[in-house]
Amino acid sequence: MQTDPQGSASFSAESYFATQPAPASLDNDRQRVRAFVRRQSEQGNKVVLVTSGGTTVPLERNMVRFLDNFSAGTRGATSAEYFLKAGYAVIFMHRQFSLQPFSRHYSHSTNPFLDFLEIEHKPAPNESLSTTPEITVTPEKREDLLSVLTAYKKVHRDGTMLTLSFVTVNDYLWLLRGVSEELSEMGRDAMYYLAAAVSDFFLPRQKMSEHKIQSGKGSLHIEMDQVPKILKPMVDEWTREGFIVSFKLETDPQLLLPKCRQALERYGHQVVIGNDLNRRKFEVVFVSRIAPKKDPAHPAATNIDDDTFTESWLRLSEKDTHTREIEEDIVNELVRRHRTWMNNGR
Repeated sequence: MQTDPQGSASFSAESYFATQPAPASLDNDRQRVRAFVRRQSEQGNKVVLVTSGGTTVPLERNMVRFLDNFSAGTRGATSAEYFLKAGYAVIFMHRQFSLQPFSRHYSHSTNPFLDFLEIEHKPAPNESLSTTPEITVTPEKREDLLSVLTAYKKVHRDGTMLTLSFVTVNDYLWLLRGVSEELSEMGRDAMYYLAAAVSDFFLPRQKMSEHKIQSGKGSLHIEMDQVPKILKPMVDEWTREGFIVSFKLETDPQLLLPKCRQALERYGHQVVIGNDLNRRKFEVVFVSRIAPKKDPAHPAATNIDDDTFTESWLRLSEKDTHTREIEEDIVNELVRRHRTWMNNGR
């Protein structure tokens, strides 16, 4: 851990894990992942880790106040369904109480589950003058509900989804490292789809107030430290053969592509999916790096000047947004790229 002249700390991944406490559930979560990975490997399944939802930043050790972000986990939960449909087993690592695969269809106020149900009064057996209330599904909702329920039951019957939860950014970082190390046993058969909205800043435990911060002291001034960039150790140490996909969200369209390229240059993973905040539901861009050309006269050398990035846009038309989800196209493209990448490594 380094300190700048103003006194704020700069945490490397190594110093972060050396100074911040692991969540109490970590060992149990790792055991569950280990068993799940072993089972999927025996069955010949590819596995994708999907991270989903936002992380909180506690301001006190006995947490009352915290900082949060707007993520509800829509992209992660939706994508997990399409990965399952594509034949992947899924480790779904999500913010507690955020949207989850399948149940997400009935979680919004615009589509509440109880509106799908009706109460019918049917004659009770052998009692012609009395009735027994029964719950039924509204006829016009049955087809959609049957489709979702069938997929949900199949996943649970086949045991192809494992769910893990986090709340704080500290929970997330420890869990991501643990899951990545366990999943690394899958080698190139593993994909990492990092769709969670992870906090950029945090308050180290050493700086936290033990109890609730009292409002009577007047204005509140908090100096936070930057969350360590964990993609680099993930690529270099935790899962060296994994196919890693990160996301970049920007509000300034002019920054989107440069930021995506910068992430690939800095961390060396496979794909960055860029999305503009106001267009993310119907437009994303895939940014990846083209391998540098080899000099036939010097096979071990590479020509850095030939390094380039490739950009591929996925867009839904306004008409399509009412009937389709862009995550279906995202997952289909990633499945194709993952297959090609696996074949190139053999």
